[in-house]
Amino acid sequence: MQLGGEAGSGDNRCMPSLEAPPLESSMRTEKRSVAGNSVLAAVAITALKVIVGFATGSLGILSEAAHSGLDLVAALVTYFSVSVSDKPADADHQYGHGKVENFSAFIETGLLLLTCVWIIYEAIERLFFKRVEIEPSIFAFVVMLLSIGIDFWRSRALGRIAVKYDSQALEADALHFSTDIWSSSVVILGLSLVAWGRHSGVAWLGMADPIAALCVAAVVIWVSWRLARRTIDGLMDAAPAGVRAGIIAEVSKLEGVVEVDRARIRRAGNRYFADLNVALPRAVTFQRSEQIVRAVTSTVQRLLPNADVTVHSLARPQIDESIFDQVRAVATRHNVNVHDVSVQHMNGRLHVEQHLELNESLLLIEAHDRVTQLEAEIRAEVPKISSILTHIESEPATIEPGDEQVEDAVLEKRLKSIAEEFPEIIDMHDVHFRRVRDRLYLSCHCTMPDGLQLSRVHDVQTELEIRFKQTAPQLFRVLIHPEPVTDNRR
Repeated sequence: MQLGGEAGSGDNRCMPSLEAPPLESSMRTEKRSVAGNSVLAAVAITALKVIVGFATGSLGILSEAAHSGLDLVAALVTYFSVSVSDKPADADHQYGHGKVENFSAFIETGLLLLTCVWIIYEAIERLFFKRVEIEPSIFAFVVMLLSIGIDFWRSRALGRIAVKYDSQALEADALHFSTDIWSSSVVILGLSLVAWGRHSGVAWLGMADPIAALCVAAVVIWVSWRLARRTIDGLMDAAPAGVRAGIIAEVSKLEGVVEVDRARIRRAGNRYFADLNVALPRAVTFQRSEQIVRAVTSTVQRLLPNADVTVHSLARPQIDESIFDQVRAVATRHNVNVHDVSVQHMNGRLHVEQHLELNESLLLIEAHDRVTQLEAEIRAEVPKISSILTHIESEPATIEPGDEQVEDAVLEKRLKSIAEEFPEIIDMHDVHFRRVRDRLYLSCHCTMPDGLQLSRVHDVQTELEIRFKQTAPQLFRVLIHPEPVTDNRR
């Protein structure tokens, strides 16, 4: 049996509608808007840095121009990814399109590393092999300060939407542009030192620009490493640190859960998918198992909001399982019902008696064969049982036509007098006779003490039924409903 999914839904998930709900549509609009604004800002700032870099000959500014150029590519990739990642699942992409965001971050990491290679190479060239005259200008400082302002604005905007919708692609972009602020500040420092060195006649300060470029490269490598780790984790379906252990611990505490056999977690875009194998007592009913599965789903979604949860339930015997539970478990495996199971200990051996319900349309030979197989499996699973006697009952499959109720005051009085002989029976009432297929049926309510043990209640019912049938052989079936005294006083 496999149950699960959002809000405890089963595996037979319906394919989502092609028309996105209003909340999802709003999310896609906001994500596209902030990503699109980032692209426009990247175009403007890259163009300005290229112009000023060539005009001044500053490697720091040119490295920043290259950096911004790759920022533009990254912004375009991010815009594409957020446009695709929020599309609903379809027949070919059953887990949605969220992995596009992880792939976008992977591309951005590669572009950042390419930037580092070029910056480091050119900085070493200028430090040791060639001399390039740098002309710091007011325009260069204005462009770099403008770049800092734009990067601050778009990193804040991207970060806000990334947090709001848990978007890895937008978060990567926000982190990227926030570090651009520091790298641009380093370039401004380098240009300032070059200008100061030229004004004061300190020649070695002319090396400040390539050194500043190396500092930019160091910042980019640091950002790339952080992005690379998160990107690879996302692409390799790495579970968030500690979340799996937390889920197992919380689910194991739920009533009815024997153990968590397996827990797997993966992320696609801003959504998590959790797959759990949960062992349940094999004696629980199908409806009870569904209730437990829903509780498991709610627990996982409390730890991972908006997660898509699939729970596969496994039937397991419990350590403290009684012989009665073991017998019922074997019967349940055959999809049949047993009741009135009794176990007697005689001469060091266990003897089991049980009532088994089988479809009333079966032939006796068919029913007997099924009982023989069931008894053999029970003895194999519980070796200490030496013998089994099964009372076969027909399981009703049709609604019987019934006549009007029969009035028989004389018989009712006789039966009530018999009930008075039992000290446990306080009162007998609601006595009804009815005839079904020319057979007389009796139903009645018997009031008994609140504290009477159920086993004794059953014995009294059985003895009373026998006495009734002895007194009135025409009774075909007797149904006695026991009631506590407290219930009768309400």
